[in-house]
Amino acid sequence: MDGALTQNDLSHVVDADKAHVWHHLIQHKPFETTDPNIIVEGKGMRVWNQTGKEHLDAVSGGVWTVNVGYGRERIAKAVYNQLIKLNYFAGAAGSVPSALFAEKLISKMPGQSRVYYCNSGSEANEKAFKMVRQIAHKRYGGKKHKILFRDRDYHGTTIGCLSAGGQDERNAQYGPFAPGFVRVPHCLEYRKHEQDGAPQNNYGEWAADQIEKVILAEGPDTVGALCLEPVTAGGGVIAAPDGYWPRVQEICRKYDILLHIDEVVCGVGRTGTHWFGYQHYGIQPDMVTMAKGVASGYAAIACLTTTEAVFDMFKDDADDPMNYFRDISTFGGCTAGPAAALENMAIIEDEGLLENTTEMGAYMTDKLHALADKHAVIGDVRGKGLFLGAELVKDRETREPVEEARVKAVVADCMKQGVIIGATNRSLPGKNNTLCYSPALIATKDDIDQIVDATDTALGRVFA
Repeated sequence: MDGALTQNDLSHVVDADKAHVWHHLIQHKPFETTDPNIIVEGKGMRVWNQTGKEHLDAVSGGVWTVNVGYGRERIAKAVYNQLIKLNYFAGAAGSVPSALFAEKLISKMPGQSRVYYCNSGSEANEKAFKMVRQIAHKRYGGKKHKILFRDRDYHGTTIGCLSAGGQDERNAQYGPFAPGFVRVPHCLEYRKHEQDGAPQNNYGEWAADQIEKVILAEGPDTVGALCLEPVTAGGGVIAAPDGYWPRVQEICRKYDILLHIDEVVCGVGRTGTHWFGYQHYGIQPDMVTMAKGVASGYAAIACLTTTEAVFDMFKDDADDPMNYFRDISTFGGCTAGPAAALENMAIIEDEGLLENTTEMGAYMTDKLHALADKHAVIGDVRGKGLFLGAELVKDRETREPVEEARVKAVVADCMKQGVIIGATNRSLPGKNNTLCYSPALIATKDDIDQIVDATDTALGRVFA
């Protein structure tokens, strides 16, 4: 791959994009005088735009998705072969790839037993919320319906998911939201000075105890589930401190609250060592949602997995016509998703990408800490595996965030250097100040060096 385009002149493509495409997460006013960036080809960790310029992609497709890299012919061929045989049938029936991928997936998730297919992370989380609500009506007269979510966490873009959204800028101007969703405090130790009563020691247990306080204030008999990201993504790449997760599990069991883990970003290898982020902490969730890396973007697929105990609650009275989960996802019946997901998982196994993610994640963490020694503007480096963040501050003592415009300038400078990095975007008022990195699980030391070197150069120029 050298970036050579299959068409010499893409001006019509650019014109068509500017005239008709409504892009995600971006202001379109500048496109009246400049061209949008159109990604034309990809191979490995590199992509080429309409001008033929090469970029090293350090955010796996912009939103943490392309875990195994671009140009995987074995996935494309598996999808092609499946589509020729059967492209779709509604999820009330089964298909060969859906059965085989469910079997494979569950083999990596001890304690989980059932897979519900849908087409996006938002939709997977909506399904989980609906299950919680249906259980509340079936078993508790509708009372145990509240769903707790955490400050800074994000669970999707639908109104229901935004109701469980802990990022105020994501939520702004989209209310009113669905009732019965209740926020609990974040667990970002770097900003514990902003939380009343936070201790110097055992912060993780204290942060979990704040969840219990909310449960008691709401009434344990009204709370049905707690929904958490294993590593908070767009809210600042936050891995919970020691003591947090065991206490969370204890609290959920104490009050008969379903633990719903949102693995949309972290799932399928992103955090290294294990297939899923929650597996680092020895907890046993009742429900797990996933999407992005499940098929590395080669086909649309998302899943909600549950324990057999949760599944059994929807079949305990076969004579009741309202007793089963009365839900459907049209494109959950597409066969391309599980066909791609099977090959995606096989690639991760065949190439040892969980191990590579662990090794390269440690290497990149060390490199970012070294960068922090050079640039005082880096206040904190955090994350897990190849899912890392660097929070930028004006002063390390006060931890005052840098201006968002300067964070964007760092990202833009890296882009000019041919390296695509990310940053917290329309998430937290005044605190969109974390650079975000999620290179593909195939990353090498040379790739990591290029990413960190570009960041080094950009920081030097923006904060000179």
